[in-house]
Amino acid sequence: MKESPRTDHLTEMQYRVTQESATEPPFTGEYWDTTDEGVYRCVVCGHPLYDSDSKYSSGCGWPSFTEAIEAGRVATRPDRSAGMSRTEILCANCGAHLGHVFDDGPAPRHKRHCVNSASLRLTPKPE
Repeated sequence: MKESPRTDHLTEMQYRVTQESATEPPFTGEYWDTTDEGVYRCVVCGHPLYDSDSKYSSGCGWPSFTEAIEAGRVATRPDRSAGMSRTEILCANCGAHLGHVFDDGPAPRHKRHCVNSASLRLTPKPE
């Protein structure tokens, strides 16, 4: 069985989002409108999740990505909380809650990975 990830380095918001599946308010997170290049990693375990090349402005108020950095980096499961039927996105390495994936993204995949900034840490690309 996998060891539970350390969470003592997380802020209160990071803990609530990643461990309790909370959602940060829209247009408030650190990365919702950033265009910096780099790799977005899980704030809990550091697992690489998304590349800035797949990030786009969806207007939803949270960072949006068309796909994970590579297959198997994120996991999904049904989420029927809050009276809705959605697909939750989790870090495939440690199980941290990241956000949700929707079918309203740009072509050709039509996927929008709507991710809480509080679940991410951006590592800049080397110059």
